[in-house]
Amino acid sequence: MAFENNDKAAGYWSENLRLVLGLLAIWAAVSFGCGILLVDVLNEITFMGFKLGFWFAQQGAMYVFVALIFVYVVKANALDKKYNVHED
Repeated sequence: MAFENNDKAAGYWSENLRLVLGLLAIWAAVSFGCGILLVDVLNEITFMGFKLGFWFAQQGAMYVFVALIFVYVVKANALDKKYNVHED
């Protein structure tokens, strides 16, 4: 990756870090919040025959994690194009 100057490199990594931290915050909120902290409240709701808190702890957090990977790919590609460091 070759940046045009150090300012663009700093801007790119700043935006990339902000994106990663935001996605990690969502993942932590879903996996820890819904799977552990709010499990008793969510277990009062049934989803596909399972208690919702149990479903989040066992499967939901993984689905959200996979979805966040796809979101990161799309956003990172857009960021690469914005700073002109994308692959041809």
